[in-house]
Amino acid sequence: MDKFIPVVVIKELEEVDKILPALKNNDINCAEITFRTACAAEAIKLANEKYPEMNIGAGTVINEEQCKKAIESGAKFIVSPGLSVSVAKLCKEKNIPYYPGCVTPTEIMQALELGITTVKFFPANIYGGLPALKALAGPFPQIKFIPTGGVDRNNIDEFLAFDKVAAIGGSFFVKESLERMEK
Repeated sequence: MDKFIPVVVIKELEEVDKILPALKNNDINCAEITFRTACAAEAIKLANEKYPEMNIGAGTVINEEQCKKAIESGAKFIVSPGLSVSVAKLCKEKNIPYYPGCVTPTEIMQALELGITTVKFFPANIYGGLPALKALAGPFPQIKFIPTGGVDRNNIDEFLAFDKVAAIGGSFFVKESLERMEK
């Protein structure tokens, strides 16, 4: 798994050729293209065609229909803001990693029942940040977390130092990469 998972919102397909090269130039070879826009599936397909060496996944997947579109478009992983049983089952059937948003013990237990051991912790800043992750890691030592939302350059090193953090997600990676390209 990549240590950094940029959350990428593509509003127009042309942005694929702006954002993905910027990420690559910043040594980030992963992108979670969100299903927040009408062109998300097309963007995932285009990204996989033009940047096959990158780990392109789908984010903000909130139902089975979006998940099917994402997988058909070539998504290599699926991320949700919450836990969807139907998405989890489809991903398991298709052998695609699924990282659902889980912030409570009940949600984590449900993820474990579905065979999921890496979860998105979103929004991390609202649900207690690193102290919350450390507290949840006690009763769930088998779980790894992908904190997203409120993680930035001010606290990223603290999160990465915690052995239960599998990766960091965030849109700030895109902003930083684009700013570096413009310099």
